[in-house]
Amino acid sequence: MRLAVKRMSRAKGRRQKQAEPLNRPSIDRMLAVKTPERLHRRVAEGDREVPLIALRNAALMAVAYDTLLRRSELVSLLIEDLERVEDGSGTILVRRTKTDQEGEGAVKYLAPDTVGHVSAWLEAAGLTSGPLFRPVTKGGRVGAAALGDAEVYRLYREIALAAGVKLARPPSGHSTRVGATQDMFAAGFELLEVMQAGSWKTPAMPARYGERLRAQRGAARKLATLQNRA
Repeated sequence: MRLAVKRMSRAKGRRQKQAEPLNRPSIDRMLAVKTPERLHRRVAEGDREVPLIALRNAALMAVAYDTLLRRSELVSLLIEDLERVEDGSGTILVRRTKTDQEGEGAVKYLAPDTVGHVSAWLEAAGLTSGPLFRPVTKGGRVGAAALGDAEVYRLYREIALAAGVKLARPPSGHSTRVGATQDMFAAGFELLEVMQAGSWKTPAMPARYGERLRAQRGAARKLATLQNRA
């Protein structure tokens, strides 16, 4: 079986499909909408459940982009691990990641606007401890357990659709991670900086996410510029 898989890989290649990126312009559009289109009418009717969903969705997307967390890591965040700083920014402890099976933990930065979204959600939901992201039940009650990780990509798809974000394929649970990585490379950050932000132990995956952007700044591009061909 292993030999057959190897032969197939040699014949067809093993390149994996990359998640569709949610870059910052798409994130901003989605944050402006927050709520799936099908719920807008209920907001106007004063349904308390929908505003809570909107606030949670905004906080979820903002945190996902800043932290580059995988969906399972995102829904495992705890309120008591959130710390605010005087300048309006904050940090949050990720107790365990895919590459940290020993549970040493990693601290992630949250920008002031992201902390604002998180604070608005927590205040409206009346939460002070426990899971940061939770389901909102019918009638506007906030669940006690954490939001399921399978819900993350469903929410991304619904909000992207409502915001009119056009992608080649629907977003997945990794779309914010890919988008933030590409934005970092586009801003000129080095590979090691990106690896630290995304808690990668090896450079293979972040390099893959940003390979087209890095090719545009690589040696071939510099040579073409020196030769007046770019």
